[in-house]
Amino acid sequence: MAQENEGGLDPAEVARLRLVIARLNRHLMRASDRQEFTFAQQSALARIEQHGPVRLGELAALERVTAPSMTRTVASLVESGMVNRVPDPSDGRSVLVELSPEGVALLAHIRRRRSELLARRTAELTEPERRTLMAALPVLERLVSFED
Repeated sequence: MAQENEGGLDPAEVARLRLVIARLNRHLMRASDRQEFTFAQQSALARIEQHGPVRLGELAALERVTAPSMTRTVASLVESGMVNRVPDPSDGRSVLVELSPEGVALLAHIRRRRSELLARRTAELTEPERRTLMAALPVLERLVSFED
């Protein structure tokens, strides 16, 4: 048996978990027919939706990327009509970014397609497998809540 790291899973188990998460994510990313939007763009859209109109610097911090990187990501989203730049009511020198109606529709479409994929896949599971999967949700949610 391989050595456990810091009381956690052994390296083979960690590798297996990483691989299955990566593969599931790849399947979900391909589920949408809106492939012209990168993961970074889709993530920025979701974050803008979650935090409302937001400054680029705040958005960069939330996404854990550099400000220049976020500026490029948002510029492409503005150009494609998914995001609007609006004046910051508390500081006339700043702008906020918010979702356009097209951005809202895009996120809804992507989520619907990904949910459809998961629904089809989970329908193929046995009832005990579905119960096990649902029982694992709190643990998976906790995994994504940790700060890096």
